[in-house]
Amino acid sequence: MCGIAVVLGPGAGTQGALFDGMLDAISPRGEVDEVLRADDALLGTARLRIVDREHAVQPWTSADGRWALCFNGEVFNHGALRDRLHAEGRATRSEGDTEVVLETVLAWGEEALLAMRGEFAFALVERDTQRVFLARDPVGVKPLYWALAGGRLHVASEVKALVPLGVAVSEVPPGHCGWADPGTPPVLHPYLDLYRLGEDSPELTDVEEAAEAVRTTLTDAVRIRVDTDLRVGVVLSGGLDSSLTLLLVQRLHPDCVAFTVGAEGSEDLAYARRLTADLGVEHVVVPVRPRELGLRDVREAIRVSELTEYGDIINAVVSQRLFAAVHRAGVKVVLTGDGSDELFGGYAMYRRVPGQDARRLFLHKIGHLSRTELQRVDRTSMGNGVEARVPFLDVEMLDLAMRIPQELKHRDGYEKWIVRHAFADLLPDYVRARHKNPMSHSSGLHERIRLFRPLFPRLYAAYGYGCAAPLQRDFSEVLREHGYDLDAAAASPPRDLTVAEHARDLAGALRWNLTALVRRQVPE
Repeated sequence: MCGIAVVLGPGAGTQGALFDGMLDAISPRGEVDEVLRADDALLGTARLRIVDREHAVQPWTSADGRWALCFNGEVFNHGALRDRLHAEGRATRSEGDTEVVLETVLAWGEEALLAMRGEFAFALVERDTQRVFLARDPVGVKPLYWALAGGRLHVASEVKALVPLGVAVSEVPPGHCGWADPGTPPVLHPYLDLYRLGEDSPELTDVEEAAEAVRTTLTDAVRIRVDTDLRVGVVLSGGLDSSLTLLLVQRLHPDCVAFTVGAEGSEDLAYARRLTADLGVEHVVVPVRPRELGLRDVREAIRVSELTEYGDIINAVVSQRLFAAVHRAGVKVVLTGDGSDELFGGYAMYRRVPGQDARRLFLHKIGHLSRTELQRVDRTSMGNGVEARVPFLDVEMLDLAMRIPQELKHRDGYEKWIVRHAFADLLPDYVRARHKNPMSHSSGLHERIRLFRPLFPRLYAAYGYGCAAPLQRDFSEVLREHGYDLDAAAASPPRDLTVAEHARDLAGALRWNLTALVRRQVPE
């Protein structure tokens, strides 16, 4: 995975200082900066070397020199796509996925995007005309932004690279692609519509058929994501999704290690330790005590993550600690259990909306993952030079999950019931029977960071991130405010917390933290 920075249009070559600043902003995403400079185009990549590490130098140029590609992400089925290219008489010069992206797009156009199983965002530039083709993976695991300034088009992996332009910054939406000429906005359209997932396939109402499909599809999604000669880490929270991910990774890769961040005494840490001990997997614990977290941690989490919802920022504070430890351990690739809650009903809101709206709520949450949960994972991992892979959000898993009815996702009092049932023989009973318990809440970390929530808007604005999107309340709060009426909640314009809401929240956080302080001072 990498970070990309592009400037296209008349006089782009004179914008060297601006371009260098863009590269500096995304440099934590890679190990080495690789650039291509011309009078009308500046192309750069901060490359994290994972696939074909010695040869897949970027920007990757076509054999005839006409095209140049800046690519962020991984296409896990690049071997099969390369074989197909060879069968069609197209030669390749490397074993990496970067070249496969360029050649398949040139050969098959937008159909290539549907053939890719991966997590990606890229800019493919025609060097003579500076026309550029932009594309992003179906669910938006990898980011891509653009802005127009000075008659030139600027493209980057993160908002912070574009803030110095002083103009509005726009996102390439998940599952979208399109062309742009220098100095003009991209004309983007969906090549895969997230809001129509599963529509063209029959619903899976049979329990065993659905369970077998979940087991087969998730196992394959993990398999293609551990096809590497590097050591693979797993972010282990102690919950169902991450525990299952670790169980599958251990079966499919010879060298894995688990990482857990948490407060001593928390349930999450206890479950994670028990599972890794049972499996004989190396376990790196990143201890965090709530009282250790302060304004500096919050400020850095906001700077790195660029997030717009309060709950995601709070989780980013903890994720920063986690991925910094992964980096220190020398691990470049980790798998996470993110996305399972959105696909299989891990949140209480799914059980509170009217039945006819359940599917629409699932699709709404999936459609906004790119700016919430996935943005947190991308920024905090890549900001520490770590590539996070999310098997639950494989395109095959996305389609499958939307074919499974709500009654199989929540059953017998359990969320994500079908996942538990599908892997009943693999999951230890103590994991399979455990209900969802968000780490930051169960450990007290959430309540500690709530002390600083009134400062979030000022910190967010100080970094200039309002050029892309406003800071706003969590969608779960908006939905609750509208009585779980999805249409009303979705139509509600984004707004920040009011002064009164901040005051009530701060009062609650103060009570919790003062109580915790008193408890620490009372001898046992």
